[in-house]
Amino acid sequence: MRNIILIVCLNAFCMLQAAEVASYQESLNQFTLKSLKAPSKFSTEEKEVMNQAGLSLAKSLPDPGIKVGKKAPNFSLKNAFGKEVNLEDELKKGPVVLVFYRGAWCPFCNMHLSVLIDSVSEFKKYGAQLITITPQTADKSAEQIKKDSYQFEVLSDLDYSVMKEYKLYFELSKEILAIYKKNGLDVESYNGKNRTALPIPGTFVIDTKGVVRAMQAQTNYKLRMEPKDIIDALKKISKEKE
Repeated sequence: MRNIILIVCLNAFCMLQAAEVASYQESLNQFTLKSLKAPSKFSTEEKEVMNQAGLSLAKSLPDPGIKVGKKAPNFSLKNAFGKEVNLEDELKKGPVVLVFYRGAWCPFCNMHLSVLIDSVSEFKKYGAQLITITPQTADKSAEQIKKDSYQFEVLSDLDYSVMKEYKLYFELSKEILAIYKKNGLDVESYNGKNRTALPIPGTFVIDTKGVVRAMQAQTNYKLRMEPKDIIDALKKISKEKE
């Protein structure tokens, strides 16, 4: 009987630990429910234009992102405060969780970053750090870091070179830019004048040899890699060292 009780307790403890890992999907569900209670700021016509743009992007980039098993392209980018960060140098410290996001103007990016923040301590258990890349300017990233107390690197890919190497780059159409701006999402105010490209949101778990061990990149910008999946990949990398 005591053994049975112990097993039940251990199972309950494991379930509790699993439940403590932040969930992006849960945040997305809450956001969606909240949105349904208020009228959409986008008109029916605008929604259709955005939907068609999404379908077109999915057709032109059916399989975005550097794949598992491939070498992650090295890069050097400046963070929000002017310090240069080099991927190879960071990998000498441990695995890297590399996340590409659209910008502080994107609510889905902010939700994803929020759950990642909650999981940074778990990443660190496996010697890993979180590094993010965005096309927005350094001053916008600095504002975001201060506002949301980010404890990770936010790098600006101002010439889109890294987004292109990771196969995530695409240009927003003038029609989509106009719809976004009309509804309070002014991409150029974050990226800079005439800078209208974005990355497909992508997450890459990279081991110390620079190899991609897990990834997710989808043209549907609402879909993001769960912290649990990142942690599972880091656990696997860690076990291989034992």
